[in-house]
Amino acid sequence: MSSESHTGFFISFEGSEGCGKSTQIGLLMNALQEAGQPPLLVREPGGTPLGEQIRHLLKHAPEGKDMTPEAELLLFAASRAQLAREVIQPALAEGRIVISDRFLDSTTVYQGVARRIPGESVDLINQFAAGSRLPDVTFLLDMDPVAAMERARRRNEVIDRLEQEPLEFFHAVRNGYLALAERHPDRICVIDASQAPSSVSTSIRQELQRRCHGLFSSSSI
Repeated sequence: MSSESHTGFFISFEGSEGCGKSTQIGLLMNALQEAGQPPLLVREPGGTPLGEQIRHLLKHAPEGKDMTPEAELLLFAASRAQLAREVIQPALAEGRIVISDRFLDSTTVYQGVARRIPGESVDLINQFAAGSRLPDVTFLLDMDPVAAMERARRRNEVIDRLEQEPLEFFHAVRNGYLALAERHPDRICVIDASQAPSSVSTSIRQELQRRCHGLFSSSSI
C-alpha cells in the first residue's frame, strides 16, 4: 500500500453537525469499491460493541443529560482506545484502507475548544487513547454553522445531546477546527462543504489522488 514504513492508509473525516460527512464518506466508499479497493468504515464514538454502548450514553441516554465535560472527554477517549486497538490498527497492519467518521480531532475541538478543557490535558488523553497511528489524511468539511445546523435539522432525525448545544458552541467548534488545520496543514485538508456534494466529492478524490497516485485504479496505494 503506502511507500511509508507503516502499512495501510488511514483517512478520517471531520466537521460540525450537518457538514455532509455521511454523504461524502458514502461517495468515497463507492469510488474505492469500484476501484477494487474496498475500505473499512468505522465511526466515532462507536465502531466496537463497547464503543457503541458508549456512543448511546454520549448521544441519547437520559443518564448523559448532566454529563460533565471531563466525563465526556474520557468517554470519547475510552471508545477511541478500544476502536484503535480492536479494529483500526489490525486493519492497517493488513494493508487495508480505513475510513473513520471522526477521530481524535473531534475531541481536540469539541471538548478542548468548545468545552474549554485545557488543551494540554486533551492532547495527553488523545495521544494515550489513539496510540501511535494518526490518520494519513483528514478531510475537514467546513461550512457556516448556521447553514450546517439547518441542514442537520432537515434530516428529520432525532436530535442528539450534542446537537442541542447553542449556536455559539458550533461557532467555537468551527473556529477550533480551522485553527487545528492551520497547525497541521500536511495532514488536514480543508474542503468547502457549502459546495454541491459532487464538487466536494471531486475535491476529495483529487486530493487523495495527489497524495496516493493510482488510488482509484486497480493498483495499490
